[in-house]
Amino acid sequence: MELIDNAKTPGPPRDYVGYGANPPEVRWPNGATVALNFVVNVEEGSEYSHPAGDDRNEGGAELPGWGMEHQYRDLFAESVFEYGSRAGIWRLLRLFDEYQVKATMFAAAVALERNPGVGEWIARSGHDVCGHGWRWSEHWLLTRDEEQERLAAAYDSIERTCGKPPEGWYCRYSASVNTRELVVEHGGFVYDSDAYNDDLPYFVEVQGKRHLVVPYDSLPYNDARVVAGLTPAGYLDVCRRGLDEYRREGLAGSPKMMTIGLHPRWAGQAGRTSAVRELIEYAQGLGDVWITGRDDIARHWWGNHDDS
Repeated sequence: MELIDNAKTPGPPRDYVGYGANPPEVRWPNGATVALNFVVNVEEGSEYSHPAGDDRNEGGAELPGWGMEHQYRDLFAESVFEYGSRAGIWRLLRLFDEYQVKATMFAAAVALERNPGVGEWIARSGHDVCGHGWRWSEHWLLTRDEEQERLAAAYDSIERTCGKPPEGWYCRYSASVNTRELVVEHGGFVYDSDAYNDDLPYFVEVQGKRHLVVPYDSLPYNDARVVAGLTPAGYLDVCRRGLDEYRREGLAGSPKMMTIGLHPRWAGQAGRTSAVRELIEYAQGLGDVWITGRDDIARHWWGNHDDS
């Protein structure tokens, strides 16, 4: 039977092969076996809500079956998100400072505007920022011009609240068929993370330009797994197992990167933060894990793998 792969479909082409059986020779700084990146999704305040002018509420308030019909204002859901911005984000930021860990903030611009102290702390602690939308936007529903306008507004807003612009871009839900082109056209970004398809960065060609993708390879290691039913101990176990296996590959000569995805309203809860603390201590104790920001990984890749 004929295989159909419509080259006329809008958006980036699909790539089922990637590096294949011959991944590139990777040399992380100081001979690290793994590049480990903690990502904090700073979203609270940018979600759908009636006070924000939306005609719906946001889900993600943890308890299945708990949620108002959209015509009613859901104070329960709003309060869960407020926990992330009032308490959870500070617990995580203090944790990273305590262990001198540089993390990456996937920051929605509106979330930082509504809680500017977070932007100030990010700047003071040296964390890097990846643009996570103007608000929580369903980019595939926007026109190209609308998406371009929101991307530019988010870039400028984050530069104001954090003292420096975002170096990367990652959509809240899914990228649209236009997103990557708009990121490249904007010209201010070093990479995007709108992919889940590898555990190494890779280059693509966009409008004749070389562009870096740093995949968000965090889905197995995202704290949403705890909300879905894993205990903090179970989540820690999965993350440690992943890190151990990546490290095993690195020791065998094929280093990779690993991303831990966190949300202040979830991982910022004390019992869950304890799992993040134990993971940091474990990774630092190994002695050959490079815990760093996404911007450092991207710059390292540009500097060591850009053959153009």
